[in-house]
Amino acid sequence: MDALHTAGIHFAEALQAGPPCLEKFWIWVTSLADPKCIFTIGFPLAYFLDRKVGVSVLWIGLVSEWLNVVLKWFLFGERPFWWVHESGLTRKELVTLRQFAVSCETGPGDPSGHCMITGAALWPLVTALTALASRRSRSLVVKLSPFGAYTLLLLAVGLSRIFVLAHFPHQVVGGILAGAALGWGLQGHTPATRTMGFFVATALALLLGSLALHSLVIAAGIDIDW
Repeated sequence: MDALHTAGIHFAEALQAGPPCLEKFWIWVTSLADPKCIFTIGFPLAYFLDRKVGVSVLWIGLVSEWLNVVLKWFLFGERPFWWVHESGLTRKELVTLRQFAVSCETGPGDPSGHCMITGAALWPLVTALTALASRRSRSLVVKLSPFGAYTLLLLAVGLSRIFVLAHFPHQVVGGILAGAALGWGLQGHTPATRTMGFFVATALALLLGSLALHSLVIAAGIDIDW
């Protein structure tokens, strides 16, 4: 893993050495893709477009947020900002990296929550826009434009997370793949016709389940908060 982490640090160095004008862009992207934006921006916009799509975005966002936390408990995952010092790499070679206000994230980093949750929650919105584009146009470019924008967005989010030293490249790739797979798998199981009681019970079950899982892992001698 050290070789993989070192390669990731060098990739972050190369990214930060790019044009200075891109710095504000990467920080803006990483802020835009914060998971909470799915609930405050993505869900309302999707709901305005179509009620079922909106509920799907909210549902998948909720499940992927929960699953991302659980995966991080088991996969752990170093954070570049901390690893570069703790590993002793800075004592072996010259490492030129910059710190930003969003660099010092704590907690395990694998997989990337920004990539996973954004990728999962936006999947139903993208497929809905693709279906709309297919009905309105015969152009293949127009039909594929929503998925093209989705792909470019996730790529930009992943690069922004590497740029600010929040994640290693392999954590970003894992997050993107997990998010797309989760969105594809859950889209057909959206409980759009369920009552409010179902969602309250589900949220409570996820909360209690995570607390129970947390207690079991701690009891097994695994320090989640390492």
